[in-house]
Amino acid sequence: MDHPSATEQKRSRAGFDLTPPSAEQLHALVNNLDDEERRVLLEHGTERPFCGIFNDAKEKGTYCCRLCGLPLFHAGTKFESGTGWPSFFDPIDRDHIAFVRDTSYGMIRTEIRCARCEGHLGHVFPDGPPPTGERYCMNSVSMRFVAEGDPLPDELGRGAPEGEVAG
Repeated sequence: MDHPSATEQKRSRAGFDLTPPSAEQLHALVNNLDDEERRVLLEHGTERPFCGIFNDAKEKGTYCCRLCGLPLFHAGTKFESGTGWPSFFDPIDRDHIAFVRDTSYGMIRTEIRCARCEGHLGHVFPDGPPPTGERYCMNSVSMRFVAEGDPLPDELGRGAPEGEVAG
């Protein structure tokens, strides 16, 4: 079954369909990635600090998952952390982020993945600004930016909640 019925769909509080892509859909999405995007999103890699295209970005809009298009962060939650990676203090909807214990490299951290496609996004740390105190440390190659007022991506053909545009 390529697309579950409405009764089988899992929706976020923000109204987005979180049902994972079918194997065929995932294959098509992966075919659109370059080597660095594959390394980070699929193999849980990390881009070098201060190199990502969104580290210094200041435009208004929405940051979405590079692989499946799920909206992750509004630009208004982005802040300068000084770490060399784009950082955000609050996701659009916590249901859009999967939190996974990561014990690689002798550290205990919380990896964050897209809740829909499981693409690796980065890590979250408890040293962010108010009101959440969280720092979502993201890889630029794990995201795509949609300018304010533009339609959000719909890579899986599921439609966005009524009237959803980047904000």
